[in-house]
Amino acid sequence: MSNNTIVSRVENDRVLVLERTFDAPRELVYSMFKEAEHLKHWWGPRGWEVPVCTVDFRPGGVWHYCMKCADPNQGDFYGMESWGKAIYKEMIEPDKIVYVDFFSDAEGNVNDAMPSTEVTLEFIDLGNGTTKLVNRGLYASAESLKTVIDMGMMQGITETWDRLEERLNAVKG
Repeated sequence: MSNNTIVSRVENDRVLVLERTFDAPRELVYSMFKEAEHLKHWWGPRGWEVPVCTVDFRPGGVWHYCMKCADPNQGDFYGMESWGKAIYKEMIEPDKIVYVDFFSDAEGNVNDAMPSTEVTLEFIDLGNGTTKLVNRGLYASAESLKTVIDMGMMQGITETWDRLEERLNAVKG
């Protein structure tokens, strides 16, 4: 049974650790993060879609994407685009993915005015087809971490991981 509660804690003022358990095999959960076809279905908060998603899944490769608000009930956010770019540093399938996550523009130029994050994803096999996902986000400063939290990142990641669980359930059949 999935535990859809995200456990979060801050370490050393600039590391945000998020954990959640999914009722899916580790290899399947891992594949959700490396394949554009999966990411397009679940990445981003509710009401947002991913019309652009390219993934070059290798060290030094780039994941570039656009999230667009498709929900008219989200008021001023409706129609808004948010671009992101990640540069992969390391992957050990099916255990770990490390990348640096940036805000960007449509051309992939990094927005230096916004905080970047070094993300380490760990996929822990708990047995019985259950996986614990641990996301460690390292920020340059406590202020950078506060900036993304103030932007609503916790609600966004909760909704995103809810959508991940829905995608896992759909793929598992």
